Order: sequence, then C-alpha cells, then structure tokens
Amino acid sequence: MQKIIPFMWFDNNAEEAVHFYLSVFQNSKILNISRYAEGGPQPAGSVVVASFELHGQEFMALNGGPMFKFTEAISFFVNCETQGEVDDLWEKLSAGGEKGRCGWLKDKYGMSWQIVPTALGGLMTDPDPAKAQRVTQAMMQMSKIDIKALENARDDIAKGDLS
Repeated sequence: MQKIIPFMWFDNNAEEAVHFYLSVFQNSKILNISRYAEGGPQPAGSVVVASFELHGQEFMALNGGPMFKFTEAISFFVNCETQGEVDDLWEKLSAGGEKGRCGWLKDKYGMSWQIVPTALGGLMTDPDPAKAQRVTQAMMQMSKIDIKALENARDDIAKGDLS
C-alpha cells in the first residue's frame, strides 16, 4: 500500500475527472469507487470517493461540494523522457484549461501540472555556470518546455543559426 496518496477534492465531477486522467496517462486504472446512496448530499449513484492509479501512482478523488478549489500551491510534476511525451501530455492536459509558463499548466478542472522533460535538470545544472544560466533564461521564456531550444541555449546557438 502506498503511504502517501494525493487526494483531490472536486465539486461534483470527480468521476468525469478520473476518466479524463485515465485517458491521458497510459498504464492507468480505477482501483475502487464508492457511490452516494439515496438521500445523500450528492445525487444517488454519483461518486463519493474514487481511488485510481496513474503510472503506478495512486490518487483519490472526492465529490465534496464547492467549498474548496485547487490552487497553484500544489501541482503534479510529470517527468517526461522525450519531447514527444512533453508535447502529448501538454496538449491533452491543457485542453480546456490554461497554459502557463515554464512547463506549468492548469487542466480543465483547475489542477496544476508541471510537464517537464527529465533532460531539464541536467541542462540547468551544467558544470559551466554560463551554460546553466543560458538554459535557465531560455526556460523562463517558455510555456511548454522545448528540449532542443534548451540545448541550443546551452550551446549558445542563436535561433535560426543551427550550423
């Protein structure tokens, strides 16, 4: 059993959100769903709590009503191995939401995500401080992270000058 499980509070669309996340991430599944009975605070048959798994990470979703909303103070950080994975997750998760800066986005439910290539860490910690600084400056100008553009910044290749 996973010791720490992110718990997401939704107004009344937890089941819809869970199915959306399952459609975005491969190797995902519903683990358990409990539903409201007749006479509960939400319509009978709607989800009370759903537990689900995305790439081996367990999550829980609750239909708790409108008292609490997501904020950027909590986000889910997604390590991506390729630019294709960054591009795919960026487009899917931001659809109907908001694209932010530096790999951050909000999905259509208001949850914040960071879609980050694993290469970013190595590029930003280059042993040459000037290279690391150029990478950081380039990343700060991006919405979706672009690995090739970061590599070009590290190598001080001007845009359009790929000789």
